[in-house]
Parts: sequence; C-alpha cells; structure tokens
Amino acid sequence: MTEDGEVTVGAAVAGPDGRLRCPWALSTEDYVAYHDEEWGRPVHGDDALYERLSLEAFQSGLSWITILRRRPGFRAAFADFHIEKVATFTEEDRERLLADPGIIRNRSKIDATMANAKVLAEWAPGELDELIWSHAPKPGAYPAPKTLSDVQAVTPESTALSKALKKRGLRFIGPTTAYALMQACGLVNDHLETCVARSAL
Repeated sequence: MTEDGEVTVGAAVAGPDGRLRCPWALSTEDYVAYHDEEWGRPVHGDDALYERLSLEAFQSGLSWITILRRRPGFRAAFADFHIEKVATFTEEDRERLLADPGIIRNRSKIDATMANAKVLAEWAPGELDELIWSHAPKPGAYPAPKTLSDVQAVTPESTALSKALKKRGLRFIGPTTAYALMQACGLVNDHLETCVARSAL
C-alpha cells in the first residue's frame, strides 16, 4: 500500500487471519500451508533436492498448484524420489508412469526424471546438494521484493546453475526452472518484504 492509502498491485495481501502474505499464497487454500511452511525454507539432501528438481521440471508450462495437488501421486509413482530406486526403473516402469493418472503424463519429463536419477546415482553422496547450494547468491545480493513485479524469473546464479547441471548430464533444467528451484529450496528468499513468512526464515 502506498503512503496515500492506495493498494499496490502485487503487494502482500492480508489473509483471513489478518497476516500479510504473498498474493499467490491466497489464490487457493492449497497454497497457504505450502507458502507458510515450505516455500523458501532451506532444503538439503540429495533425494529431497532431486524431488524438487523433478517437480519443477514437471511444472514447466503448467501452474505450480497442478503439481502440488499431485505431489502424493508423484511420490508414489517415483518411489518417494529416492535416487537409487528411480535409477533402477525399467521400460516397464516408464510405461507404468505414462499410464499413471496421478502424475503429469508427459513423456519428455518422465524420461528426463528417470535419466536424471541414473546420472545422479553415479555421484558421490551430498554432491548434488553441494553443487546446487554453491550457486546460492550471497546474503543481501538482492533487495527484498516489495511486489510480485520485483520478483525475477531468471538470475545470473540460476543461469549458472542450469549450465552446471546440464554440463553434468542432467536434463530439463533451464535457467527459469533453476530459479524456481532456488526459490522453493531457500537459496533465495523471494517472499515479499512485508510477508509474514519472510521474517520467519
């Protein structure tokens, strides 16, 4: 809100509890808990990051709510995103996934998720975690966004992360997807300046 009382487009919005949140968090009930308890909080661990990387890839071209509502289905279909387990998936598993109504049945994204697991299974424990977090910008590198229009879609860091992951053989991870991963996993804090979740991080 501006000094003269006008509402700023894309600014934090008060929810039913009176607390200010990023506007997207109040677009549907499904988003509130995700926004308050998950989005922007640090995520570590190879399997956990592989899950987020995979889900962000599936989200490409779709709304995140579509993926969030199907997350239980994705976890069931992809063995809870345990890298070692998905790396053993066969052609039969691929056909099973292509027929699974609990996920997004996109052939390219399914193939990428399976292929990425096979690549990551060859990495040392903690290597994915270390690579991803090495691309986190320095604290204070970017000012807190005041409105949604201040939130970037791509940064030099996300471009570098995308290139690093692709160089190591991972697929379906462009700079925009890489930045969405960075936002979701807490490498950057893109909660709006007055959002209640920002101060909780």
